[in-house]
Amino acid sequence: MKYVGIIGAGTMGIGIAQVAATNGCKVWVYDANAKQVETATVGLEKTLTKLVDKQKISAEKMTEILANISIATELKDFKDCELIIEAIIENKEIKTKVFTELENYVSESCVLSSNTSSISITSLGAELKKPERFIGIHFFNPAPLMPLVEVIPSLLTEKTLAEKIYNLMKEWGKTPVIAKDIPGFIVNRIARPYYGEALRIVEENIATPEQVDEAMKTLGNFKMGPFELMDLIGVDVNFAVTTTVYKDYFYDPKYKPSLLQQRMSEAKLHGRKTGKGFYDYSEGAEKPIPQKDDALYQQIFLRIISMLINEAVEAKRLGVANDEDIELAMQKGVNYPKGLLSWGKEIGYAKISETLQSLYEEYQEERYRQSPLLRKL
Repeated sequence: MKYVGIIGAGTMGIGIAQVAATNGCKVWVYDANAKQVETATVGLEKTLTKLVDKQKISAEKMTEILANISIATELKDFKDCELIIEAIIENKEIKTKVFTELENYVSESCVLSSNTSSISITSLGAELKKPERFIGIHFFNPAPLMPLVEVIPSLLTEKTLAEKIYNLMKEWGKTPVIAKDIPGFIVNRIARPYYGEALRIVEENIATPEQVDEAMKTLGNFKMGPFELMDLIGVDVNFAVTTTVYKDYFYDPKYKPSLLQQRMSEAKLHGRKTGKGFYDYSEGAEKPIPQKDDALYQQIFLRIISMLINEAVEAKRLGVANDEDIELAMQKGVNYPKGLLSWGKEIGYAKISETLQSLYEEYQEERYRQSPLLRKL
């Protein structure tokens, strides 16, 4: 697949375009806002210039990448594409409208895909005349740097297509994993407690955001604590994904969003992009120093890691992906220091089970129910 169309020229869209163009594909980029495509291509040129300055790529390679990218002014310009990746707003109706229009212009063999992080691939594909050519290809931000790509066939996707896309992503230098079409796929499903349980601990005044972050970094070797990470992702974006996953799992208490996160979203305290989130990013602002408490840190770490491991074990039980892909996804998609299944073995599954049982008895909430497989490991 050497002719690729990208719909959406935001950070993700132009990032995917860069990946495809770097790997020798001819790429067309379209955005409903024509000005956005110009802005994105200027931004890409600056990014590539920095890579040349740092000697990460040659000046010739930069010229080649830019020459491989063309601006599409309308969807009709995608008529020769073999693969189209949509990376626009997380809204099912808008995405569906784009795909149904696209079917009028592209060839019968053109593969259509979505970079959605939370909308059902089956529900998007079901609206098409040829749902068998539709698949999820979920990159992680920033696409040129993050190695993981989740490949998600729908219930209607042609059987061999997932493997074809998996192999293409390998050719593009990515680390692909194949996931079932369930809410959140692998990473966004399993990672929910990293944020959800951290928010819960702060909401209950058990610890401060900086204490939670410090505990996860010092005891778990996570590169970023949950609150630093939410500020980086965007508190509003993280809240939106949690809300979608919660709704799509028919309001399972395990995925219940946080009231604190909702209030912060409403107050536009979105993190780095607005200058203030759980931390203050304004000029001269000092990051609060956490009050160290070894026993509290141990309690925080064990509570959050137990919830994460339980989620990974449940994903294994449900066949969301194979063991290797579950481990790879969490390490390559969200930079976890270890795969959660092997981490569970290291801590001891009995210890994880005991921690969850204790939380369940304390709170009497379904949120803390254990995967039936956990007790058997």
